[in-house]
Amino acid sequence: MRYLARMSEPSRNVLGGPLLTCSLKPRTGWLRDGCCRTNEQDRGSHVVCAQMTAEFLTFSQARGNDLSTPVPAYGFPGLKPGDRWCLCASRWAEALATGNAPRVVLAATHEAALRYAKIEDYLAHAVDAIES
Repeated sequence: MRYLARMSEPSRNVLGGPLLTCSLKPRTGWLRDGCCRTNEQDRGSHVVCAQMTAEFLTFSQARGNDLSTPVPAYGFPGLKPGDRWCLCASRWAEALATGNAPRVVLAATHEAALRYAKIEDYLAHAVDAIES
């Protein structure tokens, strides 16, 4: 299955619906358009829309990726608990394996995230309600 859609094709979420915006404040996404879309240049696969927690931010910093400290030169405000951010899918899966996975916004998590964890894992960490 090919997950890197042409820009003219709509991106899909892990539930099979249209990919919704993850966050505009702070502005997230590999393309900084607020969505967890991806393309061939996104080697980290920033496709999981996660709601930050203090525990995850500490976990990420311990793994060498400080998401809490602002970096004004890059327009990065630093994240705080409650912020939504497009995470690298492999980092989310690593956090899952260690019991540190943050909650996920399913409707804003790109289908490419399914390469890194099972839908059941994302469902178990869902922030948003699932319509039946």
